[in-house]
Amino acid sequence: MPTFKLTIAYDGTDYCGWQVQKNGKTIQETIERALEKIVLEKVRVIASGRTDSGVHALAQVASLEFQKEMNGETVRRALNGNLPLDIRILECESAPGGFHAIRDAQRKTYRYHINDTRIHDVFRRQYAWHVFKRLDEKAMHEAGQGLVGEHDFQSYEATGSERKTSVRTIYSLVVERQTDDSLTIEVTANGFLYMMVRNIVGTLVEVGRGSQSVEWPIEVLAAKDRSVAGDTAPACGLFLVQVNY
Repeated sequence: MPTFKLTIAYDGTDYCGWQVQKNGKTIQETIERALEKIVLEKVRVIASGRTDSGVHALAQVASLEFQKEMNGETVRRALNGNLPLDIRILECESAPGGFHAIRDAQRKTYRYHINDTRIHDVFRRQYAWHVFKRLDEKAMHEAGQGLVGEHDFQSYEATGSERKTSVRTIYSLVVERQTDDSLTIEVTANGFLYMMVRNIVGTLVEVGRGSQSVEWPIEVLAAKDRSVAGDTAPACGLFLVQVNY
């Protein structure tokens, strides 16, 4: 039975996240239905992580197996011919038997986009969080360095997802201004808790606004209490950028 590794880009605006659910259109369900038309069997497509409703991906990775003999490039073209234009299969590669997109992932990188100007950019409204006040990206970057390393990120985890542990390792956290009215927050870690990146972003924005000190995110970390952290940043600004194996 051939095993494949998919690299997928998608605009999550009109989807209720990756994972199949009873009510609402999802990325996983859309790909699985397209695949069933091609291979004439039901196939489970397992992604490296379950992106939430409205979250985007530049390079999500998924694993799958099916009975029909096909090469990866044929699968890629056939899938793209059956998928809506807001989902694209960038690559479909043969993978070793037993390859699993979740278990075999070593690290992931997410990037969050913020538009910090008085009047929001109408063309970026679905792909960036509009913050009305110009943010201090240098203070935000300094504050974020206290989160780098292995920590218990319970304070930055939303309820609703079972985990064996809330300990994760952040390898890098970079806040950079891209243009006069936009900045990005990019985080690489060995794994992420439910809404962890969005909660970190919401906390760092409070520092950028001047409402909290650069030491505050570390104090939040030590509290192990979600209620003391900043608000959850909107889903629209979040992109899964890369998954390393």
